[in-house]
Amino acid sequence: MTIQNIKVAVDAVVFGYKDKVLNILLIKRDIEPFKNSWALPGGLVLENESLEDAVERELREETNVTVDYLEQLYSFGQPERDPRNRVISITYFGLVKPEHHKIKADTDANDVAWFDINKLPELAFDHMSILEMAKKRLRNKLTYEPIGFDLLADKFLFSDLEKLYTTILDKQIDRRNFRKKILSFGILEELQEKVSEGRGRPANLFKFNQKQYFKLKKEGFLFDIK
Repeated sequence: MTIQNIKVAVDAVVFGYKDKVLNILLIKRDIEPFKNSWALPGGLVLENESLEDAVERELREETNVTVDYLEQLYSFGQPERDPRNRVISITYFGLVKPEHHKIKADTDANDVAWFDINKLPELAFDHMSILEMAKKRLRNKLTYEPIGFDLLADKFLFSDLEKLYTTILDKQIDRRNFRKKILSFGILEELQEKVSEGRGRPANLFKFNQKQYFKLKKEGFLFDIK
């Protein structure tokens, strides 16, 4: 009978939207293999720990971040993905508002930083493949669930929302139709606060009404952006 010697790990793809650019949170490894290489935060699951507890712990320990939105992505288990031994990684993708978090490296990470999704360093292990899958999931989910609001500031210009969708979907959108459709859902509150937007006249800020969204969802509301 063959005895298995397989370890289980968790890795997290954490997206943040800052300076109107989609960013990814990476750590610089402080141990071999791939010492001093950038990688996704993560590590081995402890004996008496759930997968969710493990990924949340690793994020706290390596980055000092608590994720606002987190869901399981996929399992990666190619035999040679880790040169030390057989490791199956249960991966997650999360969304945070970077301005709400003060990142700090600890445990087996000697640095942590946000990187522009289009200007990434070479990543350790198979982490680039994990990231590519997470990007596809994010793009897809953005069209049928309002997860974009987990990336924006609590108060935002409507143009910021447009830019977010354009950036993540990687295509131009019809701004007039997009605005009309989003506002028709009734899940945005237009505030009386105004902010100057370039050379144009000041524009009103908006905020996402999460309570109203869940109320509508319970009634069968469908969020659909194509």
